[in-house]
Amino acid sequence: MAQDVKVFGMSANAGRWIFVVLGMVINMCLGAVYAYSVFKKPLEIMFKSTATEGNLPFMVFLAMFALFTFFSGRFIDKMGPRIVMMFGGIVVGVGWILTYFASSMTMVVITYGIIGGAGVGIVYGGPVSVATKWFPDKKGLAVGLSLLGFGASAFVTAPLAKNLIAAYSNNPLPAFGIMGIGFLIITVILSMFMKFPEAGWKPAGWNPPQAAGGSAARTFTAGQMIGTSSFYGLWLCYILGATAGLMAIGISATVGREVIGLDVGTATLLVSVFAIFNGIGRPIFGALTDKITPRGTAILSFVIIAVCSFMMLYAGKGSTGLYAVAFCGFWLCLGGWLAIGPASTATFFGLEGYAQKYGVVFSAYGLGAIIGGIISGKAKDAFGSYTTAFYPTAGMAILGIIIAVILLKPPKKS
Repeated sequence: MAQDVKVFGMSANAGRWIFVVLGMVINMCLGAVYAYSVFKKPLEIMFKSTATEGNLPFMVFLAMFALFTFFSGRFIDKMGPRIVMMFGGIVVGVGWILTYFASSMTMVVITYGIIGGAGVGIVYGGPVSVATKWFPDKKGLAVGLSLLGFGASAFVTAPLAKNLIAAYSNNPLPAFGIMGIGFLIITVILSMFMKFPEAGWKPAGWNPPQAAGGSAARTFTAGQMIGTSSFYGLWLCYILGATAGLMAIGISATVGREVIGLDVGTATLLVSVFAIFNGIGRPIFGALTDKITPRGTAILSFVIIAVCSFMMLYAGKGSTGLYAVAFCGFWLCLGGWLAIGPASTATFFGLEGYAQKYGVVFSAYGLGAIIGGIISGKAKDAFGSYTTAFYPTAGMAILGIIIAVILLKPPKKS
């Protein structure tokens, strides 16, 4: 196809970067879930809940997020990203806004967890698919930059939530409502500009990679993908990486206060710092996936997770440095997996029907959220401290290295 396509009044090779910026801002709204640890303690106090119960909204949100990313994938492929993302943006905003009226933790699970999480899942596949299709030559980098907004969201939304909660006498519910209105407006408006390139378009000067023998690399359907060992290697590694990262994110501020002994302000400030690492983890690990293969990048992430886990096993009151470095690592690697996953899916299984295929792979993220929430909640309720939760994450990191070495490699061609 001719390469004189115009995007936002510019050549496609230049204008396509605007889609990355739009995706980054949209993901900034979606990623406010990573500020949940700021809401967690006020919600537990308000509704007299246990640590496990306090984890439920976060766990359910992320599980619904993963589930609806899978369901929305086929609609994004068929209808394009604009309509699906606009609808999802409305659902995201409504979920947050309805949480303002919650009268129990169960209600928070329904409004924030189920409705809000579903909305994020509906929107999420759009920016990822748009970035992947406009950047077949730089999949990892483009997806990582687009998702940077999701990972870095807590840098903005955590202090915003903290200030709103404080402004309403430590009542977290008005913060949900106010932030939900903003998310609805921003997400719906920016989604109006999202679209795929025309069929057959490719960047100027770029040609698809060739498989052995000079033929084009094979594209797998979702069903064929599930039949490969490469899929299971990627999926299992994704579960392990997401479990460690999401567990840490869900309890970041709480661990800072209860294990390390930080005041609320310092703990919230550090969550904002962690968010920066979560954000930059996406383009960094995305670019590494392009350069050193999914397997090498996955092994690197698991090494970091293992080191951070052992650091937290030694941390205690006053160990601010250990805590800060370890949680920067956890957040960095979770951001990394949210770039490794989509980039590896495109590299291993092709771009045709991509949103649906990545929706299947992304189910690993939802399972990681559930497992991570259970581990941290049970550790606190059974042993009285979140520190115990870092034994399982160290073990999972070692297991992840083994799985990556054995299974995380390009699928064999039939």
